[in-house]
Amino acid sequence: MTRTGPLRHAIAATVFVVATVLAAADAGAEQRVIGTFTDWTAFVDQENGNRLCYIGAAPEQEEGDYTRRGNTYTLVTIRPQAHSHGVVTVEAGYPYRDGSTVTVEIDGNAFELYTRNRDGDGMGDAWAFGDDGDKALVRAMRAGRTMVVKGTSSRGTRTTDTYSLLGFTAAYNAMEQACRG
Repeated sequence: MTRTGPLRHAIAATVFVVATVLAAADAGAEQRVIGTFTDWTAFVDQENGNRLCYIGAAPEQEEGDYTRRGNTYTLVTIRPQAHSHGVVTVEAGYPYRDGSTVTVEIDGNAFELYTRNRDGDGMGDAWAFGDDGDKALVRAMRAGRTMVVKGTSSRGTRTTDTYSLLGFTAAYNAMEQACRG
């Protein structure tokens, strides 16, 4: 199955509804869109009374031999009070195969991410190995044009998701500016 075109916009809208739910830990949280920068959107919110800023995008294309798949997106977050800056998360829309890794390719540079499956909703996400992994991934995303994410579901289905990185740097800069205050 491949998802592209007009469906991408519906997926993107769903992505940010899901991201809102994930980010809004406070009952009174007020998520605010900072701006949309080509294919990336920047947000500011509150999490446990602290400022949370993040950017996100949905893939332009999703490929794999599956019949059903949840929301797929990539987020990059800043949590100033936790001294957490530029943490990359890839949401798969399915649970990952145990012990598997995800490959991210950005304009010829390859990165490996570890996977975990959440207990609450059974979905999986992937993370860079440590702060240095996040920094290298963000540097490549800032300089790149296309990001390809490859993963394997718990059922053995291989997926390939292609993201545009157009607007990533502007969205990232807007997120940093919003989280300085």
